[in-house]
Amino acid sequence: MSQEIVLLHSALGLRPAILDWATWLRAAGHRVHTPDVLDGETFTTVEEAIRRRDAVGIPELIRRTWAAMADLPAELVFVGWSAGAAAAELLAATRPGAKAAILLHGVVPLAVMGAGRWPASVPVQIHYAKNDPWVPEAGLQAFRSAVASAGSPVEVFTYDGGVPHMFDDAGLPGHAPDATALMRERIAGFLAQL
Repeated sequence: MSQEIVLLHSALGLRPAILDWATWLRAAGHRVHTPDVLDGETFTTVEEAIRRRDAVGIPELIRRTWAAMADLPAELVFVGWSAGAAAAELLAATRPGAKAAILLHGVVPLAVMGAGRWPASVPVQIHYAKNDPWVPEAGLQAFRSAVASAGSPVEVFTYDGGVPHMFDDAGLPGHAPDATALMRERIAGFLAQL
């Protein structure tokens, strides 16, 4: 079944890898939106990205994200990378009509997001590299527990073999094509079940 999907980029910006995901999802028949909350700026290092994120400010980035949703339908699947996973999580938890959340390389406890409860009808799929320092185990477990307590399905997939944070970005060091292919296969299955 075709889905309406929003791809939320990481602090590195709307990089070519995200646009490649959009192309892949469109080829599978989905309608895909790729809001750019950094106005075209992209980065290759976390340090550069964090400096820009802090200069813009998280409240402003959240405002820009919500503004990008203004003309979109209610029933959306939110997919986010790293910091974008936090945005996907917030939107899926608080925007009425959300269909699902797919969190790549990031997850935050609901309390940190200011969301009280996870909606009972919003399934979640989480993907991250084993031992990724940006995905603390305690935060992952707190979020997973909140989703499960709400009665929503939650799937968690870890990728081993020394793959780094954001291993699916071919433009970054440590790109792992095999892990990326497996992640896409799992996401395609998840989308097909919605």
